[in-house]
Amino acid sequence: MPLEEAMRTQRVIRRVKSDPVDDALILHLLELAMKAPTGSNAQNWEFIVVKDRAVVAKLARLNRRALAVGAGIYKRIATRRSGGQNEQMLRIEKAVRWQAEHFEEIPVVVVACLKGVVPGWPPIAASSSYGSIYPAVQNLLLAARAAGLGAALITLPLWSTMLARRALGLPWNVTPCAVIPMGWPKGKYGPTTRRPVGELVSLDRYGNRAFLQEPR
Repeated sequence: MPLEEAMRTQRVIRRVKSDPVDDALILHLLELAMKAPTGSNAQNWEFIVVKDRAVVAKLARLNRRALAVGAGIYKRIATRRSGGQNEQMLRIEKAVRWQAEHFEEIPVVVVACLKGVVPGWPPIAASSSYGSIYPAVQNLLLAARAAGLGAALITLPLWSTMLARRALGLPWNVTPCAVIPMGWPKGKYGPTTRRPVGELVSLDRYGNRAFLQEPR
């Protein structure tokens, strides 16, 4: 699949089948993920491929606990991000709840981690650290799309780093950063709908919408 097609049709896929995914395919996707750049070429990542049903169940419980506690907060965030479009927000909320209710059935869950403890201060240090893992996560999502797999980047199961480390057997100096449930999709891919680029891009200073096209 051409890269541009994968990017234009990529979207969050939370509803996936319980059908198994071949290990060779997952390893190939992770190999592509690890082609991403890292700060100082440290390649300081670790990926945990979770297939054991007991471990998946632990992540599922963490995910549901976070969702139960933060349901109201999540709803407000989803509403704000969807621009108050209730129908879109409801679709997102339903998909999130479906994933939470069926988490144990997801065939593969990849947990992207960083070697070392991500510093909380100063903020630029945390941003710099995450800059060495999220490019690889995006590579993984695009590679999954090109392979026809459904995937989503979530963080709810990581609301407690301590409990996530315990569930995954992670040492104290490996930090879980993102959870990517994967499987063959129940639904369809894009194309996705986005606002015009001119509405979100400024030239030289914030708010200078020089690329915004006048309506015809």
